[in-house]
Amino acid sequence: MSTTRKLWLGLGALLVASFAVLLWVGGEIHRVMPPIPERVVTTDGQVVFTRDDIQTGRQVWQSIGGQQLGSIWGHGGYVAPDWTADWLHREAVDLLDRRARIDNRAPDYASLGPAEQGALQAQLQADLRANTFDEATGTITITPERAQAIANVSAHYQSLFSNDPATKDLREAYAMRDGTVADAEHRRQMTAFYWWTAWTAVTERPGKDITYTNNWPHDPLVGNTPPSGLLMWTVFSVLFLLAGIALLGWHYAVSHGDGERPLLPASDPLAKVVVTPSMKATAKYFWVVVALFLCQILLGAITAHYQVEGQEAYGFALSDILPYSLTRTWHTQLAVLWIATAWLGMGLYIGPAISGHEPKYQALGVNVLWVCLIVIVVGSFAGQWFAVMQKLGLEHNFWWGHQGWEYVDLGRFWQWFLFAGLGIWLTLVGRCLVPAIRAGGESKSITTLLFLSTVAIGLFYGAGLMWGEHTHLSMVEYWRWWVVHLWVEGFFEVFATAVIAFLFTKLGLIRTLTATVAVLFATIVFMAGGVLGTLHHLYFTGTPTAVIAIGASFSALEVVPLAYVGFEAYHTYKLGRATPWMQKYKWPILFFVAVAFWNLVGAGLFGFLINPPLPLYYMQGLNLTPLHGHTALFGVYGMLGIGLMLFCLRGIKPQAIWPEAPLRTGFWALNIGLTLMAVCTLLPIGILQLNAAIGEGYWYARSAEFMQQPVIDLLVWMRVPGDTIFSIGALAIAWFVLRLWIRPTSEPVPAAIVPAAAPVPAKAAVAMEA
Repeated sequence: MSTTRKLWLGLGALLVASFAVLLWVGGEIHRVMPPIPERVVTTDGQVVFTRDDIQTGRQVWQSIGGQQLGSIWGHGGYVAPDWTADWLHREAVDLLDRRARIDNRAPDYASLGPAEQGALQAQLQADLRANTFDEATGTITITPERAQAIANVSAHYQSLFSNDPATKDLREAYAMRDGTVADAEHRRQMTAFYWWTAWTAVTERPGKDITYTNNWPHDPLVGNTPPSGLLMWTVFSVLFLLAGIALLGWHYAVSHGDGERPLLPASDPLAKVVVTPSMKATAKYFWVVVALFLCQILLGAITAHYQVEGQEAYGFALSDILPYSLTRTWHTQLAVLWIATAWLGMGLYIGPAISGHEPKYQALGVNVLWVCLIVIVVGSFAGQWFAVMQKLGLEHNFWWGHQGWEYVDLGRFWQWFLFAGLGIWLTLVGRCLVPAIRAGGESKSITTLLFLSTVAIGLFYGAGLMWGEHTHLSMVEYWRWWVVHLWVEGFFEVFATAVIAFLFTKLGLIRTLTATVAVLFATIVFMAGGVLGTLHHLYFTGTPTAVIAIGASFSALEVVPLAYVGFEAYHTYKLGRATPWMQKYKWPILFFVAVAFWNLVGAGLFGFLINPPLPLYYMQGLNLTPLHGHTALFGVYGMLGIGLMLFCLRGIKPQAIWPEAPLRTGFWALNIGLTLMAVCTLLPIGILQLNAAIGEGYWYARSAEFMQQPVIDLLVWMRVPGDTIFSIGALAIAWFVLRLWIRPTSEPVPAAIVPAAAPVPAKAAVAMEA
């Protein structure tokens, strides 16, 4: 059996086993997810909340931006608090202050001595952590005393989300606009949802000594401390990482000997590719890529500035027009959209290049899909504006407005539209690749992997359609990470790996058999950790402890293929300098080298910093999370998208002379700006927050008291140099793309050589060529 066949069988078996386990875990999450009560009542019969209050409250929360304004269970924005942790701590302090006044006749809990505080704290933990949910009646029973504490916290939240002057300063600190929720009843119902998330975080599972959220968030006041299993599985994750890297090093040493190198071609093989009408039509995709990228940067600057002024931008009341939750929605959504557009455009371009022919109506399909993309962007963004500004109504929000889930914020109609668009893309690319696969040849395995990744990209976005408007929060999180982790971070990366392998084989830089083995092996290593590594996002979302065990074990392996990419980076750079004609591909290859660097640093080091269970217990939702997010999402996928775009532009404009200055400026400014953004702001703020979360509690690390300190303001302002340099890089890339059409400079086309009666002397021939 050939090596290639063995790798294909191994990859198939791995995927079947991994997805079987992932689906089994989904069933377990559904079985043990926190219950939503029919009623919350006091021991004397007073109804505090109903199921309808909690469900409608979640709809209200989603309509104002959901996870884009603060967070729930640690997932979401970073300027406003985590509402789960904030509510839990406020309710606990209210109860303690009340008991201090009654039992100890003191003004509040903080004024008591250590002994009295310890006694009240022990009593509080026993009361809050007790599970009083009656499954038969669907009722949670609480004391009248707790009901009064809930009423007090609810009153605070209802004031906060209104335009009450009493909480205006806090709204500014949280970057919330005045009148965030216009309807008073909706404000009350939203507090029911916030209370329920806090109840799941402090209430112990039946027969267990840990809460539904595995004791998250950290708050010693209510007894939320890390369970012992977190430490155990963190240790195991480190062992799995070391074992994986050791095996990778062994494989690399065995498979990268002094084999015969390929004979490099004397001229550019890709220059012989005939650029078809549909390939030329993909140019407009890359114009959209540049436009969306620039918009994303502008919205990112506005979103970051909100952390300083709260409701304004240099004195202008910007939140009345573009609230923080909306700018952050568009910023994060555009990141996925422009990167995905670059990769989709690459797929449409490379399909005919591989097959060597233009299917009928291919160009029409490419143009129709482009129009669909524009409609989706404009339509979904308009719906989100109407939703966040509370002009749409809850009855229309889910389908047309803002779903409230980070990275999948689109209304359900727009999700279906995008899914249909991906189906069109899959059809267009597939009708080019399938004939090439049937034709066989040395590149069959690479082309097959490229086609399968195309199928996965087209179909796996469907995971975002698996939840409904009232699906349980735990199940929404389960399916949401199928999209964010598996779709964006998984199958797109396999697609890109196969495309790069195909390009390098066609350029003659790598032997086809070598590339085939390498790309299949890299896919196996990546998917070994990537599929079940999805679970590391779900440790504290109402899931069983099996999620921690499996997620910790396999998410550690996600770093292994990133190290493999790092091994290949220098080799790739050397290939780019192998022949004179390869200078045409210098900048695409340099962007691929940058991908390798940020894979190792952003996705690898910063990813593993927060992935193990015990670190993530303290770090989830702190600025160490966007540290990983920015350096991985843009550093890896963004850089890769730009590199693929440049490869396509080289083919679309084969005779164009590329000016070095804008590309050099763009490449270095993007990398330097991203580095400064990470080390000057996100990393130090994250470290300060981590220290606060460990010492005081998670609620304090996310509080206005902590985040409004002068040192935090200084670190936020320190983003300006990095952001400015990064923006210059983006503008340079945009100017380069624009120049290819408005001020193109082309290489002279060699004149046709007419046969002569006598041979042309060598010196004359050289002169003619010059």
